[in-house]
Formats: sequence, C-alpha cells, structure tokens
Amino acid sequence: MPKSIVPVILCGGAGSRLWPVSRQLLPKQFLPLVTGRTLLQDTALRAREAAGPVQPIVICNEAHRFLVQDQLAEIGIAARVVLEPAGRSTAAAVAIAALMCEKDDPVLLVLASDHAIRGTQAFNDAVRRAADVAAAGSLVTFGIAPARPDSGFGYIERGDRLQGEAGAYKVARFVEKPAEAEARRLIATGRAYWNSGMFAFCAKRLLDELGRYRHDILDAARKALADASDDLGFLRLGKEAFLACPAEAIDRAVMERTAHAAVIPAEFEWSDVGSWEALWDIAQKDADGNAARGDVQLQDTKGSLVFGERRLVATLGVEDLIIVDTEDALLVADRSRSQDVREVVEDLKRANRSEHLSHTRVYRPWGYYESVDAGERFQVKRLMVKPGAALSLQLHRKRAEHWVVVSGTARVTRGEEIFDLQENQSTYIPVGTRHRLENTGSEPLLIIEVQSGSYLGEDDIERFEDRYNRR
Repeated sequence: MPKSIVPVILCGGAGSRLWPVSRQLLPKQFLPLVTGRTLLQDTALRAREAAGPVQPIVICNEAHRFLVQDQLAEIGIAARVVLEPAGRSTAAAVAIAALMCEKDDPVLLVLASDHAIRGTQAFNDAVRRAADVAAAGSLVTFGIAPARPDSGFGYIERGDRLQGEAGAYKVARFVEKPAEAEARRLIATGRAYWNSGMFAFCAKRLLDELGRYRHDILDAARKALADASDDLGFLRLGKEAFLACPAEAIDRAVMERTAHAAVIPAEFEWSDVGSWEALWDIAQKDADGNAARGDVQLQDTKGSLVFGERRLVATLGVEDLIIVDTEDALLVADRSRSQDVREVVEDLKRANRSEHLSHTRVYRPWGYYESVDAGERFQVKRLMVKPGAALSLQLHRKRAEHWVVVSGTARVTRGEEIFDLQENQSTYIPVGTRHRLENTGSEPLLIIEVQSGSYLGEDDIERFEDRYNRR
C-alpha cells in the first residue's frame, strides 16, 4: 500500500521585507496578501487537497498559537499545533515533526506557511510523484523553474534521472544564493531550479540522515519532545532542551549532505511572497504594469505597487515605486530595493521603536485592542472581546482604566464586585484594583478604554487567573 502523507506546515518567520504590513506580532503568513484568505489558510487548504483529510502538524511560535488556532478553525481544519519557545530554523522543526510520526513512518510533506501557489492540479500531481519517490527512500525537494537570474534564491542543480522514477532527478548540488552572474550561468545550463523550501521524505529516513549528519539537532529535538506538555490542546515543547538546539535550516543540515537528495521539477506557479517585488510579480496589474489594493488613485503611474489600508492614496507621475500606507507607517521605496526593506526594520529595532513589532491593532486570544489616541499620561484604546471570551483577572500598579461599552454586554469584575454593563454604560477601575472583563453574550463586545497614569506600558500587568495560560 502507498504510504500516507502527513503535511507539516512551518509557521515561523517574521516577513520583515513586507513591512509595514507584516510585523513581528502579525507576520505575513497570517495576512490575506494574495487571496481573500491568509497565506496560512491557503497553505492548509492546499495541503488537505493534496494529502487528503489527514490532520496536519503545524509548528509555530508560542506567541502566534491562538492566531493559528483561530485561522484554521475558520476554514474547518483541525491540526496538531506544536509550540516552539523560540525560533531554531527549520531543521529542529522538521525533526520534531518526524519524531512525532516515527512509529507510523508516513511521508512528511513539509510546506512553508507563507508561500503562494497557483495550479492546483499540477501541485497535487507533484506531491503524489514526490510521495512515491520519498517512499522509495529519497529525500525530495521541489524545484521551481527560474523566471530570472535572481540572487535572492538558493538554486538546485539536477543530476541524472532517478532510475525508475519519471520526472525525478538526483540532486547534483545546492547553490546558496549565488551572485547574479553565477545565477545566469546556472540557468543557462537548463539543469537549475530555484529551491522552493518544500520537501517530502519518510519520517524515519529523515531521522536517519539527521542522526548521521546533525545528531546534536536530533538529540535536542528528541529531548524537547520528551519534555513537552499539553497546554490547552497545544503541544508545548520542553523549553530548556529546545533552546539548546542549534539553529540551522534543513537544507544545510541534511539536504546538502545526504547522498539521497532528489528534485522534482514543479509545473505549478510558485512565489515565496518574500518581498514587495515578489508580491508585485504575482499580482494582477493594469495596462501600465501597476498593482494596487485599497482606496488607490493612479495617474501617470507605471510599474508600481500601491497598497492603501485606511485612506485614499493618490500617485502622480511616478514609476517603479512601492508605496505601502498603513495606519501608523508609510513606506515609499524604489521597487528594485524591495529586498532592503528589512534594513528599515532593523533600524526601527535599534531605535527602540515599536512599529516593527505590532500594528495599531494587536490581536490577543480574547479578541484585539487598537490604539485610538495617546498623549502625556493617557491613552485611548478600542477593545473587541469575542463571544464567550475573557481577559485575565489582573491589576495594574501604575494606571487606572475607564471602560465605556459601545455595543454588547460586559461582565465586569472590580475588586469584590461582579456586575454587568450594557451599551452606553461605563465603569472605572482604580490603580491597584483586581479586575476582569468578560463577554457573556453571543455578539462581539466593543469597549472604549481610557488609560491614565504615570506609566502606560503593556508590561504593567499582574495576572492572577488566565484561561489562556499566558506566562
């Protein structure tokens, strides 16, 4: 019988080259950048169609666990969600997934959560071919026909055709992000592909090769899994062991070293959505080569990507620009410099600013809050609490809070009191008072919160009870 296929969706990454839309607390995989669904949702649906109704393994940072859970629930997919205490690149994550499946030894279909793919049937066909080749003992990667000599990608040079395997080749070598001249030379051979970062291999074969070449990563992953615990249905890896794991990509740890690497040339359209230039490449364009989203007015504009979120963005007499306007940040860049947007993010970090970290809207497991206004000793926020959800029982040492119910019904705990507030009603939470906000209704609860005090940072919080086990 053919082996079953278990999708493994790697959900890490910050997507810093897509700033200011992608940010640390809401990176690109959780955003609807290509279709009406998020990149993660598109990946999960694609995996289900290719592999069948098998529960996927999704590996993510613990800070994103409720985003993953909510977005998968929206599309009706239940997954085994594994929480990494910190990023350790892809070798550790793949090792964890393989160890989880070691007994049954299925084919693991390893997918990044933030790629865009067009050509459903071609993708499904490629997955089936890869699964057959993997079941025969190879470690398979999917090669993408290069559209240009792009030095932002790694390359795979194919060798001889695998005996008995139509459309599959041995890997002659991997080339890590070559200079443009070398990329041109590779493409001219007709044997080179972009490395898609997608793989298929049997769990035991991967573990054997990882043990042969990077037993330190395998040992740390095995210990982290042995020390794992259940946390509200998530699998939380052992922190100490996982943090001791070396950070290395599965490409370097295994694929570039193994004698069993194979490549299947992909016939589907693929993008890593790794930059604004990449998004421009795959976007629908007007007659002047412009890609636009939002309330955008273009005049005498060519070859540009214009992205507006909240207000009108108008352009006049410009060419080959990236213009991305969000609530709290505006990016204007030459399209040829899209790979360098990460440098802007690094500058923001060094300046101890917050715009790289989060949007004005910040998602929490109970809903979200967004900043409305701020000034000396005060700030105003809009809160949305999901039906049945509750904030933690908490207090603040340096600020008081005023709550006004805009819509819905709020159950408020204030000290020893518990009472309900209806639309247009309000209450006051003094400094140092234990309090909690709950939505006991069936509709979202909308609150305006006015904070006042000597310090208004999010770290001024002491939790006593929290149904989401936040630490």
